[in-house]
Amino acid sequence: MAELDATLDGIEAVFLDLDGTMYLGETLVAGALDFLGRVESRGIHRFFLSNNSSRSVSQYLSKLRGLGIPAEADEVLLSTHDLLSWLSSEGVTETYLVGTEGMRGMLEDSGVTTNSDAPQYVVLGYDTEITYEKLAKATIHLHNGVPMVASHPDTVCPSPDGGLPDSGAYMDLFEAATGVRPVHVCGKPNAGMILHKVEGLGLRPEQCAMIGDRLYTDIEMAERAGVHGILVLSGEAAAGDLEQAPQSPSLVVSSVDELAH
Repeated sequence: MAELDATLDGIEAVFLDLDGTMYLGETLVAGALDFLGRVESRGIHRFFLSNNSSRSVSQYLSKLRGLGIPAEADEVLLSTHDLLSWLSSEGVTETYLVGTEGMRGMLEDSGVTTNSDAPQYVVLGYDTEITYEKLAKATIHLHNGVPMVASHPDTVCPSPDGGLPDSGAYMDLFEAATGVRPVHVCGKPNAGMILHKVEGLGLRPEQCAMIGDRLYTDIEMAERAGVHGILVLSGEAAAGDLEQAPQSPSLVVSSVDELAH
């Protein structure tokens, strides 16, 4: 694969992580809008990716637009989309969901029951509305032999105050209580999260870049998909993490601000 620098020469499409890359909590990362302006002026396709399954597409659009980022529904790719594809491929329509109401709406709108008394799977998402009742019911299903599928593997969700417990942390909780781990984990770093878009645009993987703040999801997915991986140090990953990481990003920058000019 050709060398890549901050000019992004040769790149025709960028896939942008959100939490920790474009914003932290409710605050835009410095230079984010300038970067998007540069991408638009260059005619580069852009898509917003997130493993964070706590929000629906419409909720993400509201947040992005509220932060001054113009976005359309077909530009938002979530781990929930990958999850729905997997559930459909497995013929799953009956589930018990540990997830938010936004995630519940996406599943129910796709014909998946989310509060079944006889679920085929326990579905685990990033539940920012968690209750002990949800944890207890899911645990009982797991004890009774119901398998689990998770929307994504992220252990923490970046915030201005530090990492918050995400789906991966909940996985550890359920394993401690039941000994059960998910039989499948959706979302990044699965290459399918972006390859269908790359192919749909008629591009080669090396003409695309994944920009994100996590080595084990964003950059790992970039390597699996054959696209350039650009690591930003504005979220979870720190420069020191690269010393022991198996992933090798094409480019490392402090934030998207370095790519904005």
